[in-house]
Amino acid sequence: MGKRDWSWAFLGILALVIRYFAIRYPEATDELYSRMFFPGIRNVIDLTLGHLPFPSVYLFIGMVLLVLVVFVRRFFQKKGWKSKSVYTVRATSNGVGALVFFFLILWGFNYQRTPIFQQLSLKPKSLNLEQLESEIQITQRLVEQYRNRIKSDTLAISEILDYPELERLVRSNMSENLEILGLNFTGRPRTKQFPPPGFMRKMGILGIYFPFTGESYIDPTLHALEQPFTIAHEMAHSYGVTDEGEANFIAWVICTNSEDPLLRYSGHLRLLQYQMRDYYRMAPENYKTWIRTLSRGVRNDLNSIREASEAIKPFSLEISRKSNDIFLKTQGVKAGVNSYQQLPMLAYAWRKRMNLED
Repeated sequence: MGKRDWSWAFLGILALVIRYFAIRYPEATDELYSRMFFPGIRNVIDLTLGHLPFPSVYLFIGMVLLVLVVFVRRFFQKKGWKSKSVYTVRATSNGVGALVFFFLILWGFNYQRTPIFQQLSLKPKSLNLEQLESEIQITQRLVEQYRNRIKSDTLAISEILDYPELERLVRSNMSENLEILGLNFTGRPRTKQFPPPGFMRKMGILGIYFPFTGESYIDPTLHALEQPFTIAHEMAHSYGVTDEGEANFIAWVICTNSEDPLLRYSGHLRLLQYQMRDYYRMAPENYKTWIRTLSRGVRNDLNSIREASEAIKPFSLEISRKSNDIFLKTQGVKAGVNSYQQLPMLAYAWRKRMNLED
């Protein structure tokens, strides 16, 4: 680029202009970007960066540091405050423009696609107390059934598969069971562990999809029983699913339709946790009576998950939650972080559509 080149700033603005129209025409966005353009990006990333044995986000960080070094070096080569000021404004504008451009091109336009629940003709609605009690009893039965297939005693499950084997298991189940949803996802995305252990959780994050490298990451210290569902959730993002509730829903469908009892247990257990929160909020006395009917093994697992969660405290859970909420809402997810809580409604709508009760 030349000395007066503002190319990346203009490309960033152009991407935002396209986003303006993409918001207004979600069907066209879904057809042109999510179904035609993005799958090509997904496959290219999976065939290249996906084979690296380490998180490719390190390459991105290295590139950013290199750009900063070049910026500082050129900044001090400029003579006079005016020249330095113009250079700083131009470099910053180009840098921000490049980030906006690549974020939207590589993944971000999926925020403007037709919502997955609309594509599946699901109409999620808030559950009343009677519906929730019926649903939580179904989930309780399934949770206890699949736990017994994993472990016969009531001691908390703290160890499962080695992570590489677990990731391959979840990824293969994603490929095999996506047809249940009738969605046109393609690719074999990676979800890698992000060292150092505990860092992501201290930032208030269990898992994250990084659009600039096309990979998702989870914290290595995440409880063993949370890992299968979380990997599936992040892989759903890798396929272009942006809404957190929809990513939870896809992870639940994939896990609970697996032939592997561990994945089934992890999926049903996560749904149970969301239902328990709703049940306690709606009818605390009924909840206290119901919780005593839960098998000791499942209760020990839930306590183990809670203890693992409390063992590593985030620096500021409120800042993490608020920043995530603002980001999601600026991308068009009206519910913000509350979209995570939609799983019980989506699971209920799916069960009614598929007539699933066991």
